Parts: sequence; C-alpha cells; structure tokens
Amino acid sequence: MLDIKKYLRLSKLPHIWCPGCGNGSVVRALIMAVDKLGLSKDEIVLFTGIGCSARTNVIVDFNTIQTTHGRTLAFATGFKLMRPDMKVIVITGDGDGAAIGGNHLIHAARRNIDITTILINNSIYGMTGGQYSPLSPQGTYATTAPYGNIEPSFDICKLVEAAGATFIARSTVYHIQLTADLIAKAIAHKGFSFIEVVSQCPVGYGRRNRMRTPYEMLMWQKEHAVLVQQAQRYSLEEMKDKFLIGELFVNKEKREYTELYEELRRKLAEGGEG
Repeated sequence: MLDIKKYLRLSKLPHIWCPGCGNGSVVRALIMAVDKLGLSKDEIVLFTGIGCSARTNVIVDFNTIQTTHGRTLAFATGFKLMRPDMKVIVITGDGDGAAIGGNHLIHAARRNIDITTILINNSIYGMTGGQYSPLSPQGTYATTAPYGNIEPSFDICKLVEAAGATFIARSTVYHIQLTADLIAKAIAHKGFSFIEVVSQCPVGYGRRNRMRTPYEMLMWQKEHAVLVQQAQRYSLEEMKDKFLIGELFVNKEKREYTELYEELRRKLAEGGEG
C-alpha cells in the first residue's frame, strides 16, 4: 500500500490550495508514479515556476527548485545537462507553461531533452486573479474577459508534438489512476515527455463559468474526455466538444539531447573535430 506521507514534507502542511483545487490530486498521481517506479526521492529533482502549481515544490519531499515565471524549463534544461543521471520533473500551469513559458516549452521539446513536464491545465490564471490563459476555451469568462474570451485556445499537446517531443499524453483529475500511469510511463521514457492534466479550478474558473462546485467540474471532465482507444467509436460530430485522453504520441527512435551532448563532449576531449 502506498505510504504517501513518506513523500511529503509534513511540516509544510496544510497546503494553501483553494478548496476543490485539482492540484493536490495531481501531486498524488505523481507520488503514485514515483512509488510504482521504485525511485528514490534523492533521484528526483522537481522544478516549478510561478502559479498555483508552483506550490508543489513546498510540500513534496524531493530535491525541489522554484524558478522565475515561465523559465522553469530553462532552469531544468541547465540542470539536466549538468546531472543527466537525475530524473528531472517539471510541474507547470497553463499560464506558466503555455504563455510566458511557451517558447521554452517549444525548444525543450525540439531538443528532446530527457525531462518530464506535467502541465496542469485549469483553463485560467488561478493564483494571480483569474485572468484567461492561452488554454482558456473561447467564450469562457475571466477577470480579463468579463464579456467572454474571444481568443481561440490551442491544443498544447499538438504544439509539443509538432515541436519534437517524443512522449505526449493527456489525462484529467477525474481519471486519476490513468494520470498516475501516464506519469510513470513519461518518467521512464528517454526523451522529452509531456503530460497535460485537465484540472478543476472551482474558485477562479468554475464560479465564473457556471460550474461552481468541484463535483460539477469533475463530472464535466468525465463526460467530455474520451480514451484514445475508444475514439474510433465516435463520429466527428460526436467528438466536436470532446477531447482525447491517454497516450497521444510516442517516438522511441529520436536521439535524446544529453546523450548527443555527451558524445560531442567526449569527441572534443579526445581531440576530435566538432
């Protein structure tokens, strides 16, 4: 049985997330994945940026580093190059990871560096006042969109696939066991891994968009998520307001960045040409 307490800094509890927030469930899924893989806490370094998701680094008992807004993957890349033996995990949000941090996300994926990125998508800037994010659905309401968001959101998973990531998955807080299983596969994968976890923010997003309780938001996730294996049963019309969950893309052929970097370093150390 999972002893979750051994992975937490109990002196830092209780956490500061709002009632009904999905971040705690994502942290549990991460711990379930680490426990399943049998990893030592000392083998892991967890990077966070700024936002609700960033508070993860306070409560999990791994090596943890909180960075500046949007620069999480830049810091994580530098660390991975210095310590390629470590399991490097990034937890970010739809603002931190897809807005100000979007450029770093693209290039980490392009390099295929062995970092696991978990992007918690609650469709809003939850910590800083409820502004809309690049992943807020068109037509939804936020403090910066009081009459409805007119901007279309983009599919962050398709973005990182196009950029070069080699493991891409999506899950939800409702499907917590699937989330844990996908995180475990992502950590074990050699290359840039990306998991989008659709989460609920009843305080910042839900109350402005007619989903006032965590239950309503979790039921929305259940009703709108379709497993990749089951998607073929649906027509295009039926899939119009739904989204895929599960493993979306895996490529085991592309070389990983730190291995290529080490090969070049050895070649130069031996007097070879670049």
